Amino acid sequence: MDASGIMTASTGEQIEIAAGDQQAVVVEVGGGLRSYSAGGRELVDGYGAYEMSSSGRGQALIPWPNRLQDGSYEFNGRHHQLPLNEPEHRNAIHGLVRWAAWTASEREPHRAVMEHVLYPQPGYPFSLALSMEYALSHSGLRVRTTATNIGTDPCPYGSGAHPYLTLGTATVDRLMLRVPGRTVLRSDERGLPIGTEAVQDTEYDFRQPRRIGSTKLDHAFTDLERDEDARSEGQSRHDASTRRHLIFPRDLLKLCHDIGQDRHLPARWLAPASPPVCGKATIG
Repeated sequence: MDASGIMTASTGEQIEIAAGDQQAVVVEVGGGLRSYSAGGRELVDGYGAYEMSSSGRGQALIPWPNRLQDGSYEFNGRHHQLPLNEPEHRNAIHGLVRWAAWTASEREPHRAVMEHVLYPQPGYPFSLALSMEYALSHSGLRVRTTATNIGTDPCPYGSGAHPYLTLGTATVDRLMLRVPGRTVLRSDERGLPIGTEAVQDTEYDFRQPRRIGSTKLDHAFTDLERDEDARSEGQSRHDASTRRHLIFPRDLLKLCHDIGQDRHLPARWLAPASPPVCGKATIG
């Protein structure tokens, strides 16, 4: 509650954008996507203005997606140690900006640009100027992430996003899913990647649409099939009139759901770690 007695949203300022029958809300805390709907139907499983983002939903995962084992890594011959924010598995997970305050630097009715400067800190002594552009158009919602190294040295960098797609069904078992990945990544009990496997002749081959059924997904897919614009597209479908598309320009897609628990289809795409950033990197 602020000085005037008005309750403050848990995620700070709420930036609303709209185009036609589409509406989206971007938030100050983490610069993430809180909600997105079209035609009165929710397209992401978001959260309320007075709630914290749970399970990373809608958040930007910068400067690394996924997990760093024991929170430690080496870069340019130096060892770095990050705080363990997944203590039960002794990992550092999903970057450093999910709970930081971002600023709306540009606003239009259909578009907003969120910005944040990540300053050097223990475990990540590098500087990044970050930008997230959210834009609605007739083809849907496009999110473009830009990172610029404003420090003096190269820095390690990766980026990912965490949209939880929903088709509004009670469970995901009967949903049709298409994933254009030829290879699936295997993880251990700590969520750390331990190897890859071709999806052909496995339960993870969704290159042709089929029902999810009893397959439990918490896997990253790579070696993606692409269109003429070098983009890949994943799809989830309930019936002929209800379809969700996730289009991404990079080389790694992660899907996760908990059958009978989450009761939705959270679809998360995670961009891979990019080469060390000496200048500017854009994903979108």
